[in-house]
Amino acid sequence: MKQLRIFLFSLFILLLVPGLLAAKDRKRPAAKKATVRTTVTLPPLSYNDSRRYDFFFLEAIRQQEAGHYDAAFDLLNHCLDINPNAADAWYFKAMYLSQLKQDTLAMKCLEKATMLSPENDTYQERLAQFYIGTGNYAQAIQSYERFFAANRDRSDVLNILVQLYKQQQNYPMMLNTIGRLEQIEGPNDSFTLGKMSVYEMMGDKKMAYKTLRGLADSHPNDPSFTVMLGNWLMQNKRGGEAYKLLTQVLKADPTNVYAQSSMYDYYRATGQDSLARRMMTEVLLGKNTPAQTRAMFLKQAVQECDAKGDSLSVVRLLDRMQEAMPRDTDVAEMRVAYYTVKKMPTAMLDSALVYLLKLAPDNGSARFQLIQNNWSKQNWKEIAALSEPGMLYNPDEMAFYYFTGLARYYQKDDDGALDAFQRGTSVINSKSNPDIVSDFYAIMGEIYHNKGQNDKAYAAFDSCLQWKPDQVMTLNNYAYFLSVDGKDLKKAEEMSAKTIKAEPKNSTYLDTYAWILYKEDRYTEAKLYIDQALANLSDSDMRADLLEHAGDIYWAAGLREQAQKYWMQAVKAGSGNAAVLRQKIAGGMAGKQTSKRKNRR
Repeated sequence: MKQLRIFLFSLFILLLVPGLLAAKDRKRPAAKKATVRTTVTLPPLSYNDSRRYDFFFLEAIRQQEAGHYDAAFDLLNHCLDINPNAADAWYFKAMYLSQLKQDTLAMKCLEKATMLSPENDTYQERLAQFYIGTGNYAQAIQSYERFFAANRDRSDVLNILVQLYKQQQNYPMMLNTIGRLEQIEGPNDSFTLGKMSVYEMMGDKKMAYKTLRGLADSHPNDPSFTVMLGNWLMQNKRGGEAYKLLTQVLKADPTNVYAQSSMYDYYRATGQDSLARRMMTEVLLGKNTPAQTRAMFLKQAVQECDAKGDSLSVVRLLDRMQEAMPRDTDVAEMRVAYYTVKKMPTAMLDSALVYLLKLAPDNGSARFQLIQNNWSKQNWKEIAALSEPGMLYNPDEMAFYYFTGLARYYQKDDDGALDAFQRGTSVINSKSNPDIVSDFYAIMGEIYHNKGQNDKAYAAFDSCLQWKPDQVMTLNNYAYFLSVDGKDLKKAEEMSAKTIKAEPKNSTYLDTYAWILYKEDRYTEAKLYIDQALANLSDSDMRADLLEHAGDIYWAAGLREQAQKYWMQAVKAGSGNAAVLRQKIAGGMAGKQTSKRKNRR
């Protein structure tokens, strides 16, 4: 494909200049400096002025180190009043002005510093860098050339000059500078390719071809240069010659991916679509094909098949790729990605996800996707089997502790659920999802309450509400549990009030609020809310616990006959307190009773 052909060509050629600029990656060989400086004769400074200058300059540095930048700047100006020819003061003043975005003044100060101290490499190099920063490339070139004249071992400076000459489209000087680099570091393929790139920019096709041809001929055992030459020939409409070269490479090595890719481009360019598809298949099924190249060709195959509305061909191709490379996780990921994008049947996608997880059990996103796909089935055992390994392979991913805890909770394994949630709390941080964290603590609170560990339950509920203050189910359960325990009824009432404000027609929340009012001996108000709770229940959904509450509240409000009716309805609805209720019906209510708790889920 065209993009890949350009990649092959550019890999060695067009990326040369940025490579040349990687100054920090090059070692500077030791060499004597050839000092080419202009001597500046300065008027002498008196002994007293010299002592005064030294004192104020050192004080300026001290103030700067202390973070007192205004004072340091004022002291530098005072230094220049004493000695206008002090290069170091001009330099430091330039740095301050640069920070203040006063670039013009900063440049003048730098120029003054370099004029006064031309032998100072730091000043010279900083000025050149400043010219680049302000877009003054011509001046930058002059500065760097002066700098290199005094530092002929600095290949990093030549790297910068190559780029600057490119910016100015001064191609002869680019060639000259690459030649100077060769003198320092010795000839190498990168420099040769760099020259070839410059010839291309100049439009000198003859020299570009000659240079690349010479490079290919000098590396008979490295087919990459021959492939590069073939790509160049195709770009320059010399397809016949390119075909011969690529055929030569593939004859020697039929699995050469770069040659295969270039041949694919040739077939496409010459309208030989069937041969192009065959070459594409060879690349996709090649065991030595780099993942990036395989992904590029698969994208091309998908585009071609989508244009024909033929997704099944891609599925078959992916299956062949997986069969050819059964241990290749990249191929497995490509198959999952395609099935996901195309919204293939869940069974197909799940099968691909399972296969991927066998190859890469630490693939958290695949595991998460598979769990989500299975969540609707509510097969908690299967979900636990998927999520539990996630805690080991992805110990920092809170979602796997969450799914494991929920799966165990729904399997009535409270101890297992509590273990997962407790382990999951260790990875909670400020960026964690509040919805998930609040659920962690909410369920932990319920489990602790089931175990009779009420103090731990209430602490878990408090943590839940810190993460999500409007978690209505926790507000309701927390409030109800407090009322059952007869503790902190005021807090319970406040939490319960928030739930009925959020869901004013929720019979469970209305019932909880009524029951708290009942426990506070506020029977008239309790009756109002239990009536609303009953009104929001359908005839087929009459709950025994709510009916029992209604009976207790009505009895306390003095409505004895209606209270007994509600108790009888509670018995018919299957109340677990049937024996107690029959005693209430028969002999009246002796003191306040405590109903069983409401379950959150």
